Amino acid sequence: MKKTTQETINNIIWKACDTFRGTMDSSQYKDYILTMLFVKYLSDFYREKKDELILKYDGKMDRVEKQLSREKFTLDETCTFEYLFENRNRENIGEIINSALERIEEDNKGKLEGVFRNIDFNSEAQFGRTKEKNAMLKHLLEDFNSEELDLRPSKLAGNDVIGDSYEYLIAHFAGDAGKKGGEFFTPAEVSTLLAKLAGAKEGDRIYDPTCGSGSLLIKASKEVGSKNFQIYGQERNGQTQSLSKMNMFLHDINDAKIQWGDTIRNPLLLENDKLMKFDVVLANPPFSLDKWGEEEAKSDKYGRFIYGIPPKSKGDYAFVQHMIASMNSEGTVAVVLPHGVLFRGASEGKIREGLIKENLLDAVIGLPANLFFGTNIPACILIFKNNRKDKDIVFIDASNEFAKEKNQNVLRDEDIKKIVSTYKERKEIEKYSHIAQIEEIEENGFNLNIPRYVDTFEDEEIVDIDVLEDEILEIETELVSIRGEMKKILEELGLRG
Repeated sequence: MKKTTQETINNIIWKACDTFRGTMDSSQYKDYILTMLFVKYLSDFYREKKDELILKYDGKMDRVEKQLSREKFTLDETCTFEYLFENRNRENIGEIINSALERIEEDNKGKLEGVFRNIDFNSEAQFGRTKEKNAMLKHLLEDFNSEELDLRPSKLAGNDVIGDSYEYLIAHFAGDAGKKGGEFFTPAEVSTLLAKLAGAKEGDRIYDPTCGSGSLLIKASKEVGSKNFQIYGQERNGQTQSLSKMNMFLHDINDAKIQWGDTIRNPLLLENDKLMKFDVVLANPPFSLDKWGEEEAKSDKYGRFIYGIPPKSKGDYAFVQHMIASMNSEGTVAVVLPHGVLFRGASEGKIREGLIKENLLDAVIGLPANLFFGTNIPACILIFKNNRKDKDIVFIDASNEFAKEKNQNVLRDEDIKKIVSTYKERKEIEKYSHIAQIEEIEENGFNLNIPRYVDTFEDEEIVDIDVLEDEILEIETELVSIRGEMKKILEELGLRG
């Protein structure tokens, strides 16, 4: 049976983008495209389920309808993509789509409540007046009605439909969609690396306080190897939080708790008015976020900033301290950060010193530059653990091991494997990794800049002077010979007497 590939989906998405270009910003129209893709997936998913039941109950529709009403997800006929497509020429098609989205949420409150709250297909501000709006929506529905876009589960080759499509859009529109306030979409291979380093196990609670579209949480859950885990996340962008909920639904993670709000100013994952605790906490928070909430941090009722208040203009250690305060007594934190956190002084230096003296820092891993869409800022991964047995810290300089692609550098499978095995086996590898004792870090003034611990300097090749003199003599002799030949030719041509 022919499968629907990610390439097919991407091609149709790209075609759909043409419908919107010149009308609204790509960071806005990607949300409409992904929402329509989600509706198409729900329709195809539900249609396949219904077909299976019709076959099972030999066409007895009363039994089919009864069974469908017991399913984890229900879809009224007026909410299907087919219904929307049939009505694509109606004057009020924007209202019809909005009503369908509202009904989907209403009928599936437990899983999809709020996922479409920021989407308005009837918005004059976004789409223009009725004639222009209806033309765009008609084209959008026709794009997604392609016979090639079969999203029935049996037709998908294990695709992360929403997640991969989101990454595809970000990769093409990184200029205005992938970076806002220091936010950079986490490339799939960086998510995979972080998930493997964090190493979630069966029964773990897994948490991402800046979860974006949820891709990092999904990667972490795949490391468990079973369905025995719990997923938690918080995201301050309402539309991105919606996308994350859709992503969880598509991956059959039905009990994920994804909250909408600012993690530093208003953490929402609480138990008995205290921060909820987790086995694995991982994140790619906004790099060096300005105005992150320094004023509120001074009187934080959750006691998260015990190592110090980070500078107002750089929130990196605010997220780190929130994550550390959220891990349980045996927990692990894995976080992507800009290199500046390794060596900046003042309050950040004091926080860094406090974390090291508390024996929380387990590893410092330098990544290649230009891994993230829309920025070439060099990044690193810090790993923290509670109740550490080791007293040393693993330093890995992985900055030189990557594949160079058209616009980005990419971590290959072998690069990820080497980083993970070096960290887990705490290996010393010349010009790649070093196991530093606390005394060595103290001598460096708690500065964690990786070149202080991993020497990647390549010795210059020794020059053999005798060989070099012979080569120069040979070149000079050849030059004299060539000049002689040239003079002879010029004389024969009568150009020189």
